[in-house]
Amino acid sequence: MLTFTMAALPHPPPLLGAAPDKLQHIAAFAVLAALSALAFPARPMFVLLCALIGFGALIEVVQAIPALNRDSDILDLLADAAAALVAGGATRWWMNTRRE
Repeated sequence: MLTFTMAALPHPPPLLGAAPDKLQHIAAFAVLAALSALAFPARPMFVLLCALIGFGALIEVVQAIPALNRDSDILDLLADAAAALVAGGATRWWMNTRRE
């Protein structure tokens, strides 16, 4: 909920200091993917990644609303997807090695 709220605010407060926009996207989706992998261990990672990428797409659609005065960028969605893939995959790998 925090991720969506911050993405939809017209003038969100700065997070992570003065970190670039892409870094903020990467951080948010890495955390979301890791938490999703931990929270839903029985779900295939592909399903979780599709949900997270859909969420990232929703954020970009909302940011395209002119009244919000935000920028929608396909590169933000790609950063979201890459972070989710890496962090979600790494978390699942870690979970699997702990079981052995």
